[in-house]
Amino acid sequence: MRGNLPQREPEFLKFWEEKDIYKAKEKMHAGKEKFVLHDGPPYANGKIHMGTALNKILKDIVIKYKYAQGYDTPYVPGWDTHGMPIEHACLNAMGVDRHTMDALTLRNKCKDYALKWLDDQRTDFKRLGVLGDWDNPYITLKPEFEADQIRVFGAMANKGYIYKGKKTVYWCPHCETALAEAEIEYADQKTPTIYVKLPIVKDNGQRPEAAKGKKAYMLIWTTTPWTIPANVGVTLNPRFEYAWVEYGDEVLFMAKDLVQAVAKDCGLTFGAILGTTMGKDMEYAECEHPFPEYNHRKSLVCLADYVDLETGTGCVHTAPGHGDVDFLTGLQYKLPILCPVDEQGKLTAEAGERFKGMFVFDANIPVLKYLAELGVLLGKKTINHQYAHCWRCKQPIIYRATEQWFASVDGFRQAALNAIAKDVKWIPSWGESRIHNMVADRHDWCISRQRVWGVPIPIFYCEKCGEPLVNEATIDKIAKIFAKEGSNAWWAHSAEELLPEGTKCTKCGHDHFRKESDIMDVWFDSGSTHEAVLKKRPELKYPADMYLEGSDQHRGWFQSSLLTAIAVNGTAPYKTVLTHGYVVDGQGGKMSKSLGNTIPPQDIIKQYGADIVRLWAASSDYKGDIRLSKDILKQLSEVYRKIRNTIRYILGNTSDFNYEKDKVAFADMEELDKWALMHTQLLKKNVTEAYENYDFHVLYHAIHDFCVVEMSSFYLDIIKDRLYASKADDKKRRSAQTAMYEIMKDLVVMLTPVLSFTMEEVYQFMSKPSDAPISVQMLPWPTIHDEYIDKALEEKWDEFIAIRGEITKVLEAARRDKKIGHSLDAKVELHATGHSLDVLKTVEKNLANLLIVSQAEIKEGLEGGETATGLDTLKVTVKPAEGQKCERCWIYSDSVGKNPEHPTLCARCCEVVK
Repeated sequence: MRGNLPQREPEFLKFWEEKDIYKAKEKMHAGKEKFVLHDGPPYANGKIHMGTALNKILKDIVIKYKYAQGYDTPYVPGWDTHGMPIEHACLNAMGVDRHTMDALTLRNKCKDYALKWLDDQRTDFKRLGVLGDWDNPYITLKPEFEADQIRVFGAMANKGYIYKGKKTVYWCPHCETALAEAEIEYADQKTPTIYVKLPIVKDNGQRPEAAKGKKAYMLIWTTTPWTIPANVGVTLNPRFEYAWVEYGDEVLFMAKDLVQAVAKDCGLTFGAILGTTMGKDMEYAECEHPFPEYNHRKSLVCLADYVDLETGTGCVHTAPGHGDVDFLTGLQYKLPILCPVDEQGKLTAEAGERFKGMFVFDANIPVLKYLAELGVLLGKKTINHQYAHCWRCKQPIIYRATEQWFASVDGFRQAALNAIAKDVKWIPSWGESRIHNMVADRHDWCISRQRVWGVPIPIFYCEKCGEPLVNEATIDKIAKIFAKEGSNAWWAHSAEELLPEGTKCTKCGHDHFRKESDIMDVWFDSGSTHEAVLKKRPELKYPADMYLEGSDQHRGWFQSSLLTAIAVNGTAPYKTVLTHGYVVDGQGGKMSKSLGNTIPPQDIIKQYGADIVRLWAASSDYKGDIRLSKDILKQLSEVYRKIRNTIRYILGNTSDFNYEKDKVAFADMEELDKWALMHTQLLKKNVTEAYENYDFHVLYHAIHDFCVVEMSSFYLDIIKDRLYASKADDKKRRSAQTAMYEIMKDLVVMLTPVLSFTMEEVYQFMSKPSDAPISVQMLPWPTIHDEYIDKALEEKWDEFIAIRGEITKVLEAARRDKKIGHSLDAKVELHATGHSLDVLKTVEKNLANLLIVSQAEIKEGLEGGETATGLDTLKVTVKPAEGQKCERCWIYSDSVGKNPEHPTLCARCCEVVK
């Protein structure tokens, strides 16, 4: 075995491919119970990073373990290949505006781009040692997948879950499309905040006597000045007490509990509170928009429980065209849904000539200045806060009321919540409450996108009356066409060619139609894999046993898959959901290219090998965030070296051992060998439990400690004399070799899911039966021999190991003090009483060998002992060993020189070399 992983690993990749180990494994376990881990599709738009590497390795570990446990474990990798990032990348590469480009030309460019990166990622995933059906992955742009996605849409539409409506949705002005909640991330943004006075023109008779005759204003607060042109209401909390506050010759209306905070924020001094009013008593009161060009447009006073006292004035600026809760309030109070912003985020003529053509965020200051000019700006400041950004282009987004297609989550929300609680195991357990809250609180799912690269929404509109058309017949026809030609057919064919012959509008009877121009949200693509992959691939099954992705997928793939599966099938698409955290730097900070703290997996593989990346993935508790740094990798490479060297030592010392011919029965073994095998059984129990609980860091520590502490530092160190100095066929040597071989055989299988390359190398070097599988990945999980476990034996050796540790410390001190060189240069006198004496007597016959000294003598009583130990029942005296040093075994003995044929050997070695 050689340690150069970066050079050796490709040889084993070639071996696995040439022997088609994936197919061989499938054939070997054909007919066995399946364990299906369904692959969440990574996005095919760039190099893999440590997050994607972590994810694929964790999946591979689970699958390889489950296979060893006897399951049939097909693994079909997949890729997400539609969506905005790919479309953007292609447009940027070509340097063209998408509005000037033919749709089919752009789509073909996007396809080529996605498939290029798919191949690149596939190569990297294989290099990590991940085994799967790489030649037959599922790809969301494949015609058969797109056809099944259309059928999922059709099934939901047939049940009444799909509708079109004008709603306020997340909108990315940069990408010019609507976004779903799963496509939003938050980042810091500097924002102007303003306090604006709206003249009260109808006060419901609530104005106090002292305020009459003065101009009264309702004071609103907002962090989006650009939305002031869309203001049509002010929302109060019905349970709050509101104050009429004197301010010079004016009266300001705001929440009583916020009066002092507002005065401080604006740097003003208010006068007396002239009276108070409960919020509920101001319902349907009216204010007037402050912009005179709006011709005294009214702002209706509404009520809602979402108004709080955390910030602002308790009087919420309400623009239904630019806010989610604003929109709901607008519907309730029948407010006009004004949205004077176009798809590029520019204010339209509806906002007024003063602001027309301005980008929304650029309009903040002009709006602020105009309000000041009109005398209605009471205060302003700038804050830094978390603001929604598009997760694709990383630019800030807006709310915008537009006509979109939606999936009505209300139609199956409760069924989804029931499945979350009753049908799915969540690992870690907090995943359940996380996704439960997200599903319970989410709005209807906006599934339309104003782009080209994706699966079209299969809806037609009557050219005469505009009535939308979708039914089982239209869905079936489109799905069949897509299965043959792919979704390009939507752009390549006319509506008449795509519709069943003789189709007529159900509303007016007209027979000419136009096609919907929007595509589906990319989460609908990946959310349809349970139908397009799990149900269609014969080697898979529905529901899957496990989905395993990052914790961000509670709002992403876990949720989109759940919602579509519940809507179509009434059941969750998975039995278990396991999530892992994010990869962070060595100090726990976010990794990013701009910070220069990222470490590409390709660089680690080049320096250390893929098995070090795999060991890193297994070494941390991935249920939280996983740290990565050059120091961590260096430490891991040292851990790897220790594990590898332990197995390499065993491999080298069993090279002349044929297990079938030379093994010694457990009952006839040396007691120390029995102890070693007993501890191997205990290790197997711990490791098996850790794999079953997906606690890979537990098995990492358990195996590392076993190799370093119990094997290398104790057992293997002691049996060196037996292995090197005894006759090759000596029963005691064969006993040790039997134990070592069984330990190695078990370690190799337990480590294969993690260190796949290294264990394959060990397996190829191991002596094994002629009918053994050709790859280590095909071996069954080791049997736990409970009959090897002897509590009394364990206690005896645990007690001796503790005493031995004290003796070893004294020997190490003697070595440091130059009293001895190697421990075999020493004779030790053990002055013991009580329990220490009793324990030492049980191993007196082999004591020198167990301590790795030339002679060991037990003396009852502490008198005469030179060095105290950590035990009050033991003292140790270290002396030079008696006799001469045997040049073969290095043990000092009086018998050296007694045999004239071998004057430099001891009597034992003379007998061996005869």
